[in-house]
Formats: sequence, structure tokens, C-alpha cells
Amino acid sequence: MKIGIFYGSSTGVTEDIANRIAEKLKVDASDVHNVYNADKSMIEAYDVLLLGSSTWGCGDLQDDWYDGVKKFKEANLSGKKIAFFGLGDSCSFSGTFCDAMGLIKQDLQDSGAEFIGETSVDGYSFDASVSVEGDKFVGLPLDEVNESFKTDERIANWVSSLNL
Repeated sequence: MKIGIFYGSSTGVTEDIANRIAEKLKVDASDVHNVYNADKSMIEAYDVLLLGSSTWGCGDLQDDWYDGVKKFKEANLSGKKIAFFGLGDSCSFSGTFCDAMGLIKQDLQDSGAEFIGETSVDGYSFDASVSVEGDKFVGLPLDEVNESFKTDERIANWVSSLNL
């Protein structure tokens, strides 16, 4: 299975996480893309898509994802596997923690893709998130502001749970 990692990053933090995930999965750097530069054919070239965004303000997508979501909606995602990773601030924005993952998933819900990579809410401190379905996040939430010391372990556990 060919894995592509797509991220949007304003300050470089999500880009760094995308590269760290790629390293764990042994995904070549040429398969890690800023969603700003993505196009339909690039997206369709992959069997597995890992999509990463930080959450800005009070639950907003990172800027590049507004057009990025449109590109993914134009692509044929039927039969592909999609997993999400997101960054947020669980203290200052505990009511919208990592909302971007859930917002992107909502936009791609009817795409024909299979969504993988859920993460238990256990061990996270936050008040609310549209990225939570039942007792799981729709992907891997990370808090580089308050819990960066947990990031490596969380990435390792998530990557192994993907079974790719």
C-alpha cells in the first residue's frame, strides 16, 4: 500500500509532526506533502492518506485546509484508507481541542473512503471536540503546547495501531 501524508502548517509544527510520522512508518519524504501544493492526481496516487491539521482560533481549520478539503472532495477516494492527525491546545482551547480532524472528516464522510486510526480519549484533558465520536477521537490528537513530552509515545502507539 502506498502511503501519502498531507498536512497544512502555518508555523511548521504540523509539518514537523507529519515528518515524524513518516519516519515511523518509513514513508519517503517525497510522499509527505503540504496540502497547499496537492492536486487531484497526487491524492489519487495513494492507497492510504494521512491528513494532518492544527486547529486555530476557536475550532478553525489551518488556512491551507480550506482549499485542501475541496481538492480531496474532487478526488476519487473510494476504497482508500484515511487517517487523521491533529494538533491543538488542550488548555487554552479545551472546548475545541483538535476540532480540525473532525471537520475534515465531516467534509469527507461520503467519499467512499474507509476511516482508520481512532484514538481513545483516555489520557487527554479537554472539555469538548468535534473530533470525538463516542469515546474516541477520529484520529491522533497531539498537544505540542502543553504535552509535547507525550508526543513520541502517542505517535508510536498510533502508528502501530494503523496496521499498515
